[in-house]
Amino acid sequence: MKRIVFLDYVRVFACFLVMVVHASENFYGAPGSTDMAGPQSFLANEADRLWVAVYDGFSRMAVPLFMIVSAFLLAPMKEGQTMWQFYRQRCIRILPPFFIFMILYSTLPMLWGQIDGETSIKDLSRILLNFPTLAGHLWFMYPLISLYLFIPIISPWLSKATAKEERFFIGLFLLTTCMPYLNRWCGEVWGQCFWNEYHMLWYFSGYLGYLVLAHYIRVHLTWDRTKRLAIGFVLMVVGAALTIYSFYIQAIPGELHTTPVIEIGWAFCTINCVILTAGTFLMFTCIDRPKAPKLITEMSKLSYGMYLMHIFWLGLWVTVFKQTLALPTVAAIPCIAVSTFASCYVTTKILSLLPGSKWIIGD
Repeated sequence: MKRIVFLDYVRVFACFLVMVVHASENFYGAPGSTDMAGPQSFLANEADRLWVAVYDGFSRMAVPLFMIVSAFLLAPMKEGQTMWQFYRQRCIRILPPFFIFMILYSTLPMLWGQIDGETSIKDLSRILLNFPTLAGHLWFMYPLISLYLFIPIISPWLSKATAKEERFFIGLFLLTTCMPYLNRWCGEVWGQCFWNEYHMLWYFSGYLGYLVLAHYIRVHLTWDRTKRLAIGFVLMVVGAALTIYSFYIQAIPGELHTTPVIEIGWAFCTINCVILTAGTFLMFTCIDRPKAPKLITEMSKLSYGMYLMHIFWLGLWVTVFKQTLALPTVAAIPCIAVSTFASCYVTTKILSLLPGSKWIIGD
C-alpha cells in the first residue's frame, strides 16, 4: 500500500501527545499513584493546575487521532477481502507485540522493585483478562481491537452509504458525546436507569463514531485545502479551549479530587474532544507532499513499538526532571515527554535491526 504522507505526520504527532499526557499525569496523581494518575487526583499548586490543564488537555486528541488513522486506512475493507483475512492480518500485526509487552510489564518492574512477585504472578495470570498493573496505557488496545472486529461488519454499509446518510450517523454520534454532560446536569436520560445502561443512542456511541467520521472525511468531504485549514484551525482552537477549561475550572489545588469527575471533559468521546480531534485532523489533511522526511516516515513505522514501551522510559525521565532537577512544571512536562519520545525512538530503532523485530515492536 502506498504511504499516505499526512498520516505519517499524524501518527508521529499523536504518539508524542500520548507521552505528553502521561508526563502530565505525574503532576496530578494523588499519593500512591504509579506513573499514571489513579482514581484520585491532587494538584499541589496553581502552576500544576494551569500547566497540567494546558499540556494534558490539548493532548487528549491523541487516542482519537490514532482511531481515525486506523479507520482512514482500513475502512471499508478492500474489495474481495474476507472477514477472516482481515482479522488474520490485524491479529498478526498487533497481537504478538501486545502480548510480549504485557509479559514484560508483568515481570521487568520486579528488577527495580516497582512490583513484587505476588503482583507479577497476578498480572501474568490475568493477561487474557486485562492489562498489567503498571501498564495502564494498554487499555487503548482493547477498543482498538474492538474497532477492528467491527470493521468487516460496517464495511458493506460504508461502501454504499451516501454523504447524507453518513452525516446522519455522525450527528447521532455527536449527540452521544454530550451524554457525560447530560448525565451530570440532568441525571439519567433516554432510557438509562440502574438496570439499563444502554440508552437510546448507545449503538451510535464510542469510537465507532470516529470510524465513520474518518470515512466521511476521506470519501465525501469536498472542501478545498484553504477551507479545511481555516475550519480545522477554528475547530482545534475551540475544542482545545473547552477541553483545557473543563479540567482547569474543577481542579482546585490542595484538594483531593475524584479523577473521573475532574476529567469529564478529557474523555475521548466527549463533544469537545471530537471537535479538537476533527479540527486537528482536517489541518493535517492539508499537508500536500509527495514524500515525508525520512525521520518522520521511520518514526511513523516505529510508533506502535514506541507507544508500547514508553512507560518503561517515562518513570526515569520523571525522576530526572521532576525530582532530581526539580524543574518548574511548565518546563518539566515537555522535557519528560521529549526525552521519553527520543528514548523510545532510539530503542525501537535498535530493536528494528534485529531479525524478527516485527513480533516485538510491530511493523
